[in-house]
Amino acid sequence: MAGRGKLIAVLGDEDTCTGFLLGGIGELNKNRRPNFLVVEKETSVAEIEETFKSFLSRDDIGIILINQYIAEMIRHVIDAHTLSIPAVLEIPSKEHPYDASKDSILRRAKGMFSTDDFR
Repeated sequence: MAGRGKLIAVLGDEDTCTGFLLGGIGELNKNRRPNFLVVEKETSVAEIEETFKSFLSRDDIGIILINQYIAEMIRHVIDAHTLSIPAVLEIPSKEHPYDASKDSILRRAKGMFSTDDFR
């Protein structure tokens, strides 16, 4: 990765992945592993979890975008990730709106500040 920035990885439904791929995020690493996973109805939770963990272990990924409804399937793994890089961002999908109360990263960030910090 000398001279290059880190990649964005995506775990999402077909519409989400397609949008980001059209935006140019698609890459293969030196082992020919993509930086995205299209999650379909037949995709197992084990495959989602395995892919997420593989993204966490890759040194070429700086941000992981994941549809929030998919994040709910592997919440225990996301909650266990405490490093700042790669950053994990939960995003809405066309079929599932964003719910801030379910976003563990947002809850963790809010917990770092008291309500007095925002007055």
